[in-house]
Amino acid sequence: MWGFYMATENLEKGTLQINVINEQNEPVSGARVQIFITGGTNAEIDNFTTDASGQSAVLELAAPPKELSLEKFNDIRPYSEYTAVVNADGYEQSDVAGIEILAGTNSTINILLHPVTPTANSTDILIPEHTLYGDYPPKIPEISIKPINAGGEIVLSRVVIPETIIVHDGVPGDTTATDYYVPYTDYIKNVASSEIYATWPEATIRANVLAIMSFTLNRVFTEWYRGKGYNFTITSSTAYDQKWIYGRNIYDSISVIVDEMFENYISKPDVKQPILTQYCDGRRTTCPGGLSQWGSLDLGESGYTPIEILRKYYGETVYINTAEQIEGIPSSWPGYNLTEGSRGEKVRQVQEQLDRISMTYSAIPRVAIDGIYGTGTAEAVRKFQEIFGLGVSGVIDYRTWYKISQIYVGLTKIAE
Repeated sequence: MWGFYMATENLEKGTLQINVINEQNEPVSGARVQIFITGGTNAEIDNFTTDASGQSAVLELAAPPKELSLEKFNDIRPYSEYTAVVNADGYEQSDVAGIEILAGTNSTINILLHPVTPTANSTDILIPEHTLYGDYPPKIPEISIKPINAGGEIVLSRVVIPETIIVHDGVPGDTTATDYYVPYTDYIKNVASSEIYATWPEATIRANVLAIMSFTLNRVFTEWYRGKGYNFTITSSTAYDQKWIYGRNIYDSISVIVDEMFENYISKPDVKQPILTQYCDGRRTTCPGGLSQWGSLDLGESGYTPIEILRKYYGETVYINTAEQIEGIPSSWPGYNLTEGSRGEKVRQVQEQLDRISMTYSAIPRVAIDGIYGTGTAEAVRKFQEIFGLGVSGVIDYRTWYKISQIYVGLTKIAE
């Protein structure tokens, strides 16, 4: 393992918000949370109880200087690690260690509580080191465009954004590994938070997110693992796929970009399938024909746009494509913002969803379902945006529309 930053007088700050939920995706109010330094002296550095939405206040936590996460040949861990211990009446205790805080970044973490049972034990989660800092096996090379065999290896006829990614938390043949069912956008945010630093330039983050999404959608489109007899979409092994870490915190700068771009992927002319966009760190491992994560940082700092970064690695003919369909969403984005004064079926649809969400998140006021975007609807939208970390405007933009749909689907179990 590499070095740790010890110069406490030069520490900066990052922020963290904790969301405590139960197995029904409902917020747990009044949960008691304690914060410690992971691997420290067990001295508590903060404590609080969650509000009606199951949330903490925004916590300011010390972190090493931001510059460390921008230096390719730095051997010092550029983030600090914290542990959250959560208790609530009727639930098992949950301990989450290794929460990664980067200077100058905001992040959130969802902590799941399980009900107490006669055989219940506390739930312990240890978030391993970030892939740019820890030691992980390099990606096994694959071709970027899969052949279409006579037996019909490629099953899907069009590129579809799946509602859920089934993540096998180990190498493909490990029958003891757990399979997790993860919403698509949550999966992409998790991988990006695990694979790159949220302190990097926006263009670099966008290029890496596009590579992560295209890699994932290639696995979906080709039904790569199902074709080999497995019942999952992708693995969490860096040797086979990309790193996904159960229970980790997600950075806001990455989350916003994923919400804006989740329909996109990387294409080549006359090729239907998304490119299997392999990538590596570019320091300890290299991948000819694949993206260098540290190299993409250099390009972003030099003013390259996301597509220019991608073309440096995947060729001048690649372009950003859009999926034809999104699964699990009741109805698609109307193509324009909804705001006070808007009327019609799209307004009625979102009112129905918001009103159902308000039954669980009581801080959101109930909504009259009349197809008229009045002050009451705008107030409910503003509170929803506040709770779920969106820009508080009272306007339903693209990002807010799909977040409302995602939360509604999760609470009503449409997917099931």
